[in-house]
Amino acid sequence: MPSYNPKVIEPKWQRFWEEDKTFRTPDQSDKPKYYILDMFPYPSGAGLHVGHPEGYTATDILARYRRMRGCNVLHPMGWDAFGLPAEQYAIETGTHPRETTQRNIATFRRQIKMLGFSYDWDREVDTTDPNYFKWTQWIFLQLFDTWYDSEQRRGRPIADLPIPANVRAQGDDAVRLFQDSKRLAYQAEVPVNWCSALGTVLANEEVVDGRSERGNHPVVRMPLRQWLLRITAYAERLLEDIEHVDWPESIKKMQRDWIGRSEGAEVDFAVAEQKGEKIRIFTTRPDTLFGATYMVLAPEHPLVARITTPAQQAAVAAYQAQAARKSDMERTELAKKKTGVFTGAFAVNPVNKEAIPVWIADYVLISYGTGAIMAVPAHDERDFEFAKQFGLPIRPVLRPPADWLRATSVYQALQNEQGGDQAIERLYLNHIDRFAEVFTGDGMAVNSGDFDGLKTPEFKQKIAAWLQERGLGEKKINYKLRDWLFSRQRYWGEPFPILHEVDDAGQPTGLVRPLSLDELPLKLPELADYKPSGKPEPPLGKAADWVWVTRAGKRYKRETNTMPQWAGSCWYYLRYLDPANQQVFCAPAKERVFMPVDLYVGGAEHAVLHLLYSRFWHKVLFDRGHVHTPEPFKKLINQGMILGEMEFTGFKDAGRWVSASQVDPNDAKDKKTAAVYTRVKLGEDAVEKQGDAFVLKEDPKIRVDARAFKMSKSRGNVINPDEVVDQYGADSMRLYEMFMGPLEATKPWSMRGVEGVYRFLGRVWRLIVNDRDETLKLADAVRDTQAGAETLRKLHQTIKKVTEDLDGMRFNTAISAMMEFANHLTPLDARPRSVLEPFVLLLSPFAPHLAEELWSVLGHTGTLAYESWPAFDESLIREAMIEVPVQINGKLRSKVTVPADADEETLRNTALADERIRGLLEGKQVKKIIIAGKKLVNIVIG
Repeated sequence: MPSYNPKVIEPKWQRFWEEDKTFRTPDQSDKPKYYILDMFPYPSGAGLHVGHPEGYTATDILARYRRMRGCNVLHPMGWDAFGLPAEQYAIETGTHPRETTQRNIATFRRQIKMLGFSYDWDREVDTTDPNYFKWTQWIFLQLFDTWYDSEQRRGRPIADLPIPANVRAQGDDAVRLFQDSKRLAYQAEVPVNWCSALGTVLANEEVVDGRSERGNHPVVRMPLRQWLLRITAYAERLLEDIEHVDWPESIKKMQRDWIGRSEGAEVDFAVAEQKGEKIRIFTTRPDTLFGATYMVLAPEHPLVARITTPAQQAAVAAYQAQAARKSDMERTELAKKKTGVFTGAFAVNPVNKEAIPVWIADYVLISYGTGAIMAVPAHDERDFEFAKQFGLPIRPVLRPPADWLRATSVYQALQNEQGGDQAIERLYLNHIDRFAEVFTGDGMAVNSGDFDGLKTPEFKQKIAAWLQERGLGEKKINYKLRDWLFSRQRYWGEPFPILHEVDDAGQPTGLVRPLSLDELPLKLPELADYKPSGKPEPPLGKAADWVWVTRAGKRYKRETNTMPQWAGSCWYYLRYLDPANQQVFCAPAKERVFMPVDLYVGGAEHAVLHLLYSRFWHKVLFDRGHVHTPEPFKKLINQGMILGEMEFTGFKDAGRWVSASQVDPNDAKDKKTAAVYTRVKLGEDAVEKQGDAFVLKEDPKIRVDARAFKMSKSRGNVINPDEVVDQYGADSMRLYEMFMGPLEATKPWSMRGVEGVYRFLGRVWRLIVNDRDETLKLADAVRDTQAGAETLRKLHQTIKKVTEDLDGMRFNTAISAMMEFANHLTPLDARPRSVLEPFVLLLSPFAPHLAEELWSVLGHTGTLAYESWPAFDESLIREAMIEVPVQINGKLRSKVTVPADADEETLRNTALADERIRGLLEGKQVKKIIIAGKKLVNIVIG
């Protein structure tokens, strides 16, 4: 096998690593730990495409590099395996989701192993394994057993919850109900996105235009009793601690925005002529209370039914039904036309006792704030549009700065009038309906009674205190973050370890009983039929023998909802530390060794929910003493997306080529005339790069449209890694994925690019192996000889470059440096073993199979995985001689070679002594010689 043959080399070394357990990580080591984690995949039926392994390749390179730098590296892999697709397949085919899931896992495992990733496979986890979800259920019970002490700012056992005397006096059941109302895991009736076709509740992110993202099925809003997790209790800590982790600022901002902290006040508006009824609102602008001219409730608000007048009931009911068919995103879309219905009721503004109408409108969400707003149309754009739409009063209560008034369209008409500034201000305060613009900034209070003249910041403080003194409101911090809806009406998920107490008629009493640890794992029952009923009744309800339970003479009903897919992925990084432990989810000693995760790599699509949920669970475990770090992930990197191959399209008009620069590529229409052209798909051989664009080879004046698209089955541009590995080998695929560009960038795939790195690996093979011999032996040029000064310098420059690039995760430039060094070695008659061996070690994290084989050919036994990383010598990197360009009047005329430490005098004399320069200066007067460090000599002549 003298030629480079990945089909022989790669399986050989993969077998060796597996049999030798080369990458098994000891739980205890004298070496510093380095925990490097991939976001584990959902094993879909389609298997991997080439975009999936990009992050895995990056982490594997770093894992191998860190081992060689002397670290005890933990690098595990597992499967986020619960989820809707396997259940949908079960509904369609009758195949148990477990069978589908295990088959998919086998495919993913095979594909990942064929790429030579150095995972410790003894730590593999599967979220659907009962030995895994036993501890998912246990963590849920920890949440159930915890309440949040806002004074101590930590979660505490429910047994420590202070019970009010009046509650205790009502007996044990009252105490249990009170405790249940404070738990981090609790039940409540909440409006949810119900999809009858999928038979489950969907998160807001899973609903697009009132339809399910998966399957495009209709979705309606309806109230359901659900399990929720009180993540809002941890909102402030989630915000504060995000500042202490090394994450991309864009990801931190997304988390901050999702949490959505805002400071303001909660204010009570009494409902006119309905004693005891009041509407509580949250506002970040209590300084605009005097400008509230109407109120709006979310259509689902519980007050709506109680305050709506008989005359308005039909209109209100119809509007509520209409709103129920919309997602939260649709309802809050700024561009949409505002809709709403008057309830017939009025509320009393607490600051001026004015009666103002109460409406319902879908742009107000029950899930944000209190589900009700005071509408100040003069100073809020949505309120302004609504007021204009329905002819409601608009009253300014802030005097805008002069600069803002001058920028309005109305001001233009007043510019020629004397006292324009005073005139625009009078017009704004008395005829605000003439203005198209809405002032939402800080200003000076007007039309606000005793508070007139106050600037916004001072007014906010004083009105909040005024409201609190009178019992009309209080200062409040609010969060956009909502408690985590944790129930799914599906079969294929973790069962809740909860029993509901029922009365003699089989009806829930409202009391629940958690299972004990020795009753876990609670496994799913076998079902003959997985189909949802179309009603919010989970499939588990069909398993009557499983559902109904008797304990100590009492009858209970099991919880029939299952946990969402997020549950298993919230804590998998902890189970990797101790995957076989049957007594605890993770032994404390092992947790202390490896946590926190040093580097977490995955897609930006998980930037909010997965990371937020994991951080929340981790903080609860921290509060309860089960982990020792407040944050799970120290450093986070998001890899970019790999797109399909570049697609080239030309445009023709009656057989004549038209340049893409004059065509809209989306509809093939001329940008000026709107004439429609014919699209012509072009092969890569028909085009060439010209600057930043692509042009026709046959006519370079004609530009073509060149774009890459996200890989998808429907587009037919999915690249299967099996095919790439079969043709070029795993090392070529690994190397190409890292050579395409920066890890975080979005990049198009190119099979020609893969072929290019395959040729490079072939050149590296021939540097060491005699490819003309029938047996595997060293090339004749490989010798035990000293390296020349230039080769030694280039070697140490390459070691330094690759080392620094790996520390900075600049994989593409590290590969470029190795390619340059290989080019230097290729023409040498003698290639010193002392140079080739460190070069092979540099290459090994990127192309491990090839490197292992070359290491063996060089005479070493065993694996190179734990060899010491090559060190560079700065003294050998410095060049003894350097080349300096010489210009005359700014034009390059020659180059001179001088010692690297030459002074200016030496540079000047050497330049003037150069034979070509001497000839050009003959008969000329030298006016000045400019020396720019050791980079340039410029001779100015007259």
